[in-house]
Amino acid sequence: MRVQNPNQIRMEYIDYYKVLGVEKGATDAEIKKTYRKLARKHHPDINPDDKNAEKKFQQINEANQVLSDPENRKKYDKYGKDWKHAEEFEKAGRQRQSNSGQAGGFGGGGNFSGGDFSDFFESMFGGGASSFGGGSSGSRGGGRPFKGQDFQAELRLELREVFESHKRTITVSGKNIRLTIPAGVADGQVIKISGYGAEGPNGGPKGDLYLTFAIENRTSFQRDGDNLYAAVDIELYQAVLGGEITVDTFEGKVKLKVSPGTQNGTKVKLKGKGFPVYKQEGSFGDFYLTYQVKIPTGLTDKQKELFTELSNLSVS
Repeated sequence: MRVQNPNQIRMEYIDYYKVLGVEKGATDAEIKKTYRKLARKHHPDINPDDKNAEKKFQQINEANQVLSDPENRKKYDKYGKDWKHAEEFEKAGRQRQSNSGQAGGFGGGGNFSGGDFSDFFESMFGGGASSFGGGSSGSRGGGRPFKGQDFQAELRLELREVFESHKRTITVSGKNIRLTIPAGVADGQVIKISGYGAEGPNGGPKGDLYLTFAIENRTSFQRDGDNLYAAVDIELYQAVLGGEITVDTFEGKVKLKVSPGTQNGTKVKLKGKGFPVYKQEGSFGDFYLTYQVKIPTGLTDKQKELFTELSNLSVS
């Protein structure tokens, strides 16, 4: 598969409450109700080929996953976009309290959101007069090392592009990252790329990059997990008498035999002709075909005569 030009990935931090359109004090029931309403409105099935609706749908799901979980919501309310590092921050706060002997400390302080906590964190541990951990005051090396912040990014691909493993270069924060995209990756799937997040304070390890795949299907196939589905038209005479047809698959065309007397809506399974199984080399799902019998239109007089004769024979 041809490798395209590098993808410029834009990262952004999202206010989950604004995404769902609820107040910060909204109840769990209000969040659930609003989420369901927005999910229906922006669902890709309702808005085919609408990239804005698709992106909005993904943001709605992300917001709901955080705000519908009481523990995650509590962390998000306190630390904003840095909520995933809550435990590290709390631990650092307790350590600072212990070292300084003060009753106060950010571990028990007020709430922070957006960039406020990040700035506060930097001032506490990035090396200033407030550094802790036994280093000298004002020394940047005196602070305790912490892992850098994780990045979130999205990579848009077409369904055909993930039928085979391939190399791709993406650009995140000005850095080019060479990736191998495994065959069979799913829409909405997230993979972690270690060490491609923000720099760690005080020499700590870098954060990680969490890459979400947005898979767009521009084919006539429907994908459900590792299986593929498609409808195939067959002529009336083929359904009645049987015969041979040619159908498209992801790997090319194949010939199939149609049994005499095939009914409309008959389903046929082509084993191993579906989508590749993620990270299972050589394993594939199945391909399910549904036959749709075409009823002829615009019959000639002779054809009508033959159908009438056939009808009379069936009655007798």
